[in-house]
Amino acid sequence: MILYILINILILALFLYSKLTPYKANLTGKYQSAFLFFERIFQPILNFLRKMAKPVQVGSGIAVDMSQIILLILFLIILKIL
Repeated sequence: MILYILINILILALFLYSKLTPYKANLTGKYQSAFLFFERIFQPILNFLRKMAKPVQVGSGIAVDMSQIILLILFLIILKIL
């Protein structure tokens, strides 16, 4: 049960991390601390996944970072197994 809750928290944190990354310099206080905590968790994993899955070009000058999608899929698979 604890692992199930932890994975759900990580899914939510991954979503917020992806949305806040462009604005991380503007974060303050406890929000910056929380962002940096999850950045220390996600950054090594995402860097590893970026080596395996390159961004997908979806338009002129627009690409989707597939590493975040892969990590989300992995989290969802873990939830299904639990």
